[in-house]
Amino acid sequence: MNSKKGTHKKVTKIGVLTSGGDSPGMNACIRAVVRTSRYYGMDVFGIVRGYQGMLDSDINEMDSRSVANIIQRGGTILKTARCLEFYEPQGRKKAYENLKKKGIDGLVIIGGDGSFRGAQLFSNEYDIPCIGIPGTIDKDIAGTDFTIGFDTAVNTAIESIDKIRDTADAHDRLFIIEVMGRDAGYIALHSGIATGAEHILIPERKTDMEALVASLEEKEKRKKLVNLVVVAEGDEFGGGNEVAKTIKSRLPNLDVRVAILGHIQRGGSPTCLDRLIASRMGYSAVECLMEGKHNVMVGIMNNRMHYTPLNNAVKAKQKVSEEWMKIVKILAS
Repeated sequence: MNSKKGTHKKVTKIGVLTSGGDSPGMNACIRAVVRTSRYYGMDVFGIVRGYQGMLDSDINEMDSRSVANIIQRGGTILKTARCLEFYEPQGRKKAYENLKKKGIDGLVIIGGDGSFRGAQLFSNEYDIPCIGIPGTIDKDIAGTDFTIGFDTAVNTAIESIDKIRDTADAHDRLFIIEVMGRDAGYIALHSGIATGAEHILIPERKTDMEALVASLEEKEKRKKLVNLVVVAEGDEFGGGNEVAKTIKSRLPNLDVRVAILGHIQRGGSPTCLDRLIASRMGYSAVECLMEGKHNVMVGIMNNRMHYTPLNNAVKAKQKVSEEWMKIVKILAS
């Protein structure tokens, strides 16, 4: 679990950053990291725009007042950016030198699997302990039941789909609703079940278009005219527009509409659950650094803190259980 050098000095100055896609609850997590660090007498620095901020030395000391009144805000006060330069050895060397100037000897990275890959590389090369916190609306990281932002994104999707159902009902229409999820179908799965969608298409499962068309045909015959199909953007058949095109070509009498929810799912005030898990994970990340747990991702499984070595959190993906798929089929019939 430790990096190659095996022994670590006591961490005294922590850097915290948000990386990859933003997600509601990141601010609550930053707040928890800052306040826990200060409580234990450690200095804490906010690194602006993720790994890019390390390269640009955009690193500022934070205190309890820096994180006042942010727990309810979506997005991230530390901002986030993609940083290809960090994946080059030269870039990481520059980042390390900038951290060294500030005396930073431990990092908390709030982000997704790409962010953890960067942390793993960096920690192995420079022996700076890194703790990962899963912040992604997609819930596509193994080793945790929840990722920060997922609950808010799903609730945003549900609210929108409920409104679409009202208009679908008024006009006897089939609505294809595309939700976020390039590699993972959890937003589609959860929001689809929670809104009574007839079909849910996700990247983890092969889409059987023949079965989908046959089912819609059968529902058309028995005059079940309000149908919702929820599609994850990364479905192998294509997003909402592609699915609609195919259905329309096969069932020309159906009145088909497409709604793409898009980035609305990324923003907004985090739900209670996201604020709680973000606070708990942020606090635990600091405790990890103090206790000498290094290069792990902090997760929550069965309501307990769970620590996954960063390289496992990077490689492993969540699996969609058969039971969920069976529930979808039975409840939509």
